[in-house]
Amino acid sequence: MPSTVEPRTGTTLTPQRLYGFLATAEMFTWGLLILGMVLKYSHVSDAFVPVFGSIHGLTFLSYCVVTCFVWVNQRWSFGRGVLGLASSIIPFCTVPFERSTARAGLLDGGWRLVAGGDEPRGFIEVVQAWCLRHPLPAAVAALVVIAVVFTVLLMLGPPIPRG
Repeated sequence: MPSTVEPRTGTTLTPQRLYGFLATAEMFTWGLLILGMVLKYSHVSDAFVPVFGSIHGLTFLSYCVVTCFVWVNQRWSFGRGVLGLASSIIPFCTVPFERSTARAGLLDGGWRLVAGGDEPRGFIEVVQAWCLRHPLPAAVAALVVIAVVFTVLLMLGPPIPRG
């Protein structure tokens, strides 16, 4: 019986676990944002929308980054990747998308571009391989990029104009 050897990742944070965590977090923060809106429009308090909205916005951006990262790793079709990104726009849709993707076997396996794994092909895979082979600087860079995008979006204002 031939054995298959997967590259050693040094972590138990598989694409499926990471994606499942972010899908759940994104869904949960949608709930917080909707709760904040209910409290605002029922005249209980306006204070929750900015807080819950910021938490949701940060989680939304993180989910989108992780969706793209997993999309490349798992070699999803263009349609599957776009559907994954679109699932973040519809409240509570990320977990059903993640579960259906997992059932289809499209989240199975480890990180294929880790050291000792597949050789990267193309610019996007080279960037992903670097991230997987240098996780601490990659995590810091990702946080900086997400923080910059988040800050720019905050400066632009809410998605729906006030008044």
